[in-house]
Amino acid sequence: MLSGQRKSDYGVFGGVSSYFGDINPNRPLYAPLPAAGLFYRYNLHPRQSVRANIFAGGLQGSDKDFDNDFQQTRNASFSGMVAELAAQFEFNFFPYATDGKRWNYTPYLAGGLGMSLVNTQGLTFVPVIPFSLGFKINVYKNLGIEAEYGFRKTFYDNFDGLNDMVAAEDHGWLHNNDWYTFTGICVTWKIYNKLAGCPAYNDVDSKRKR
Repeated sequence: MLSGQRKSDYGVFGGVSSYFGDINPNRPLYAPLPAAGLFYRYNLHPRQSVRANIFAGGLQGSDKDFDNDFQQTRNASFSGMVAELAAQFEFNFFPYATDGKRWNYTPYLAGGLGMSLVNTQGLTFVPVIPFSLGFKINVYKNLGIEAEYGFRKTFYDNFDGLNDMVAAEDHGWLHNNDWYTFTGICVTWKIYNKLAGCPAYNDVDSKRKR
């Protein structure tokens, strides 16, 4: 029981969600809406962990936000929300633990699988491939802060009610299926903050080699 607690982190996420698709083929952080979530992380090693999360946020788009004649004439728009249950594998570039030395930090990458419930053109369950990049830092004892930008590749092309209906000159690398993103800040904490008896974490508590 204590061993599991030593390796477990809990967190909350707050930020924004946004959309890529036929209306917005390539503009990052387009029309952001509030997003929030919870997650649980199990640390396999100071560089490797697995995470399960529940995130939700709003999505919207309007052709009127773009200047090209094709979209101004089409005048499509949509709004709704997405809720996601996903699991990701995380890789830390430096050894890291939420209750390691204060101001320990690391960039990280994550990828996995998930399922989303989309409510923009009616309720639809959609499989997704989430992948993220971020930065973690310890700020106080067993408390950490993370900044994350996460993409979600979907296998669905109807968030916006359009199916590859973009002008030829405006095709983007994301247009074949709709995507969404979560961008924000995570606050993480560890309930049990002693890693005694876990040699794998010894390098987290020592000074990082430069």
